[in-house]
Amino acid sequence: MNIDQIFKNNREWVQSKLNIDAHYFENLSEGQNPDILYIGCSDSRVTAEELMGVAPGDAFVHRNIANMVPNTDLSAMSVLDYAVVHLKVNHVVICGHYYCGGVKAAMQSADLGILNPWLRNIRDVYRIHRKELNLIQDEELKYKRLVELNVQEQCINVIKTAQVQKAYRDRGLTVHGWVFDIKSGKLIDLKINFREILQGIMEIYRLS
Repeated sequence: MNIDQIFKNNREWVQSKLNIDAHYFENLSEGQNPDILYIGCSDSRVTAEELMGVAPGDAFVHRNIANMVPNTDLSAMSVLDYAVVHLKVNHVVICGHYYCGGVKAAMQSADLGILNPWLRNIRDVYRIHRKELNLIQDEELKYKRLVELNVQEQCINVIKTAQVQKAYRDRGLTVHGWVFDIKSGKLIDLKINFREILQGIMEIYRLS
């Protein structure tokens, strides 16, 4: 990749925006009011705004390997807090994607060094759902199902937090689980039942 070309592309992009609206960047600088927090994978093939068809300012975005939301990750927790408490988003989206390298790596027993603690979170998802996954003989289908189950478990991690529980009570915030199918380009709604999950975990994770 030619780095100089990136700056040329940037200048052309700036001009294209100004040709449409002379105050485009002035308006952007005035602040943000997104309605969605999007937590997705860092994979270079997946872009949040483009796949959702939204404009700058519509989504607050956090990305990491395999779209994880472990409660020990200060970065993810800080993003969640800022989006829910301060930006007051009404939707939190966890979006995974098929053919995710992080999920595939977690399915293998190789020692991957510094990645091991991160991938262990995905391996924990496998452990929780191993009965279902071990019944799937086709490795690709098993891989895709783990992607879906990982999204589901990250949604549960989000629902466990005090910020989300309070926002649900105060303004009806909703959590969504999606998967992006790279082969078709389509978004798949896993239809995570936010209220059902919340009721199911309240005995242990209820926070006032």
